[in-house]
Amino acid sequence: MTDESTCAARLLDAQAKAALLFAEIETRNLVASGLGEREVSDRVRDLANEMFGTTHYWHKRIVRSGPNTLLPYRENPPDRIIGADDIAFADFGPIFEEFEADFGRTYVLGDDPVKRRLRDDLPLVFAAGRHAFEADPEITGRKLYAEVERLAADAGWQLGGWHVGHLVGAFPPEHDDFADVDSHIVPANGKPLRRTDDAGRLLHWILEIHLVDRERGFGGFYEEFLDL
Repeated sequence: MTDESTCAARLLDAQAKAALLFAEIETRNLVASGLGEREVSDRVRDLANEMFGTTHYWHKRIVRSGPNTLLPYRENPPDRIIGADDIAFADFGPIFEEFEADFGRTYVLGDDPVKRRLRDDLPLVFAAGRHAFEADPEITGRKLYAEVERLAADAGWQLGGWHVGHLVGAFPPEHDDFADVDSHIVPANGKPLRRTDDAGRLLHWILEIHLVDRERGFGGFYEEFLDL
């Protein structure tokens, strides 16, 4: 069994690789108008293989644009062509040396000021949510969900999904049951997020920020580690 310090280091290494991948997505302008969401997803898949030899993902690869950005993870909308003035996001869970990364970022094509504000608010809400976690050693899933919901509302947005985060770790995942509220940052999870599993290993969490403007018909997405 991998010790705690090694596990944390390998998870952080996986996230660092994911961050490099997403930086290269932007450098190469892979999220571009005129391309279908699936085509962009396949290009990102090929880029990950080119950069790191990555061939496996612990959850489905997601690229969504326009009204599809309103939809939570579990939905599977039809493929859509990205428009010249669109907002789009990518959500990938690549596996690097048997450890999971879960990383999401939002891209704005064009000059729409509201879409740009949403893109820029995402990391701010994430950072404030992480600060709330760091400030309260006993924080529960219920309390952090409520805080992220408040932060979203204060910024003028709504939450787009039923949770704002989940457990992450080595692959294959042990905590991938959507019905298990204890594995997600949700109102029903009254347990402290800082706890250990049955084997005594410290749990690690992803913070997942999905903000939407339902009236205007679009949303955005941002995620990475919460506690590392």
